[in-house]
Amino acid sequence: MEKILTELADEDLIKEFQENNTLEAYEILVRRYKDPLMNFVYRFTGDRDVSSDIVQDTMIKFYMNKDSYRSFAKFSTWIYTIAGNLAKNELKRRKRRKIFSLDNDDDEKSVQVADKNIIQPDKAADSEIKSEIIQKALLKVKDVYRDVVVLRDIQELSYEEIAEITGLSLGTVKSRINRGRLQLQKLLKHIYKE
Repeated sequence: MEKILTELADEDLIKEFQENNTLEAYEILVRRYKDPLMNFVYRFTGDRDVSSDIVQDTMIKFYMNKDSYRSFAKFSTWIYTIAGNLAKNELKRRKRRKIFSLDNDDDEKSVQVADKNIIQPDKAADSEIKSEIIQKALLKVKDVYRDVVVLRDIQELSYEEIAEITGLSLGTVKSRINRGRLQLQKLLKHIYKE
């Protein structure tokens, strides 16, 4: 008796999609990864709309390049790599735009300055505000550390999976995670003071 598609592992679903062009297999994988990827990408960009666009682009790339997936890697590693690369490209574009906007006297500069809100201490206990503070602090962590910290502490991937996604050695992954966590702790130490 054949297994129902929803019961298949990710790697079996992508194989089904590659070999038989079964759209249902693709849709199941999209449903499984849409929210985790959204969370992952949001930690890079800090912008839900941009994150949504990147996840959508990830799913399009997945669809268009399904045959480039090879079964020696986990599917999750492959799709997180696509999303991570798209998120990094977006960050590079943003940095170029910021440099450009500082050189030109336009409205964009004032929007960037107005975007920095000061949070009142009496509201610090509210979990939504804490989450926002954590996200802003995470965006201040160096890019080379942020991606591995997000993959490990938020997406809960193993060190081995992170090494595959980033192309780094296991020792480098562990080192960058530790350094990233230290940076994040320094940025967040004021939250936990009483």
